[in-house]
Amino acid sequence: MADIIDLVYADHDWLRRQFFRLDDAKTTDELTAIWNALSDRLDAHAQAEETVFYPALLKHGGSDDPGNPEGDPEDETEDAITDHNAIRDAVRESRKHEPGSEEWFKAVFAARKENGEHLDEEEREAMPDFIKSASLELRHELGMKWLQFNAAHETTMGIDNRDRDADAYIERNS
Repeated sequence: MADIIDLVYADHDWLRRQFFRLDDAKTTDELTAIWNALSDRLDAHAQAEETVFYPALLKHGGSDDPGNPEGDPEDETEDAITDHNAIRDAVRESRKHEPGSEEWFKAVFAARKENGEHLDEEEREAMPDFIKSASLELRHELGMKWLQFNAAHETTMGIDNRDRDADAYIERNS
């Protein structure tokens, strides 16, 4: 089964591992190679979530548990869009600087920090809420859409790395 949750977790793991690989890089060429692939994937991952996962969370997510204030899909989506914007901003900033420069490292660190916080929050809130509320059939359907999205975007062609308006996104996808 192509479960959207498993696929998103796998992407999260890949992103985390690439940030660790930056720590092991010894040359500018190594930093450049790792960062080019990672920064492209950060942009693609955000758009994949915004195309496949978050519209479904808005329609099918949330917790009926009154003891779980975290289960509001609109709040979780707004947080995700805001996080994605911060990650995109840091990635765009990094691309203005020479890899390995102080400014580049500052932008990459900002992307790493924002991404880490986003992944942790998403894995702690949005994804568990979706697991509780979405059928296995829906999770499989979304998993297949996720795979199709990524197959269609093996390069950054067609990836829109502009910031999104969270309120307009929620209104459009609710």
